[in-house]
Amino acid sequence: MTKLAVDGGTPVRTKPFPEWPVFGDTERKLLLEVLDSGKWGGTGRIKLPELEKRFADLHDARHAIPCVNGTIAITVALMAAGVQPGDEVIVPPYTFFATASAPLLFGAIPVFADVEKDTMLIDPAKVEALITPRTKAIIPVHIAGAPADMTALRVIAAKHGLRIIEDAAQAVGARWDGRGVGAIGDLGTFSFQSSKNLNAGEGGMIITNDDELADRAWSLTNAGRIRGGEWYQHEVVGWNLRMTEFQAAVLLGQLTRLEEQMALRERNARLLAELLGDIPGVRVPRYDARVERHAWHLFLFMIDADIPGRPSKREICRMLNAEGIPAHEGYVPLNRNRAILEDIRKWTGESRTCACPVAEKACESEAFWLAQNVLLGDERDMHDIAAAVRKVITSFG
Repeated sequence: MTKLAVDGGTPVRTKPFPEWPVFGDTERKLLLEVLDSGKWGGTGRIKLPELEKRFADLHDARHAIPCVNGTIAITVALMAAGVQPGDEVIVPPYTFFATASAPLLFGAIPVFADVEKDTMLIDPAKVEALITPRTKAIIPVHIAGAPADMTALRVIAAKHGLRIIEDAAQAVGARWDGRGVGAIGDLGTFSFQSSKNLNAGEGGMIITNDDELADRAWSLTNAGRIRGGEWYQHEVVGWNLRMTEFQAAVLLGQLTRLEEQMALRERNARLLAELLGDIPGVRVPRYDARVERHAWHLFLFMIDADIPGRPSKREICRMLNAEGIPAHEGYVPLNRNRAILEDIRKWTGESRTCACPVAEKACESEAFWLAQNVLLGDERDMHDIAAAVRKVITSFG
């Protein structure tokens, strides 16, 4: 058995993976155009209109409303959809904190539906079982860049009169059954935080095909103004949640690179899934054929918890990192997060707990991540990852 790097052996690789973000003269030129214009935000709109159109077109949407970040995008989308304080929204527990904290910002209550074992995406059967008269919306998360089962969720939503807000923070450019994500439900939200596949450091976007919902979302992000109204005409209570022209410039530059990067991630992800699938004890997600395009913000893989001699998840990550592979433990289950549960208790006066065993097991022991920049490497890099995983697993026992 080859000695592990964590024990003083030779690591599988010392070469770094590609750095993120990728940027260059295109972004510099666009940023300077904004700087020199003196129109950096507010009433100055020189790059934002183009960004809104291009982003909407990418996802088959009629409207795109930029905002400050992906968390606020979810909050605004819920409010535009008519969700009120005290209403319940069904969310998965295997997601970033914001999916649950965004409704809690105004007192809407997240209710956790477990995920599918094979995909880590929200399970439509679990969603329907949780619907009550207080339920007003479903927030499917396109985790890792893979679209959730939007066909089944749309049927459930129509049956029960619910809104669907797609959390597509990780899924820029992804497609489900011939349609771009984000515009399949009532509204969709995206994040441009620094780790995302389309990156401006921070920023968010709300998209929809519904004219009325678009107007509401626009008003909420623009201090309660109405489209075509006066600057000091405020018809509802809204906030200044607008994106700056500088962020729009960066995103327009990043959009010029997106298609090539998505194609590269796709090729590498397919190869890596094949290589890891040949290793006993390793599983990779199996996606529905209707996932027409995966955004590959993350590469997920699972290492079985019952392998004899298997160490903890944290220790496995330490072993893989020592071999030169930047594996990550990933999320904690939000249905067990004390801050979320305490905020729910604050708003409802109730102590609520629920079991989501699939998500809990994934978080606690089985699911591992590789970030999207790893998939911007080459074929040799993918072989190195598989070799390191095999080396580590072989060491168990």
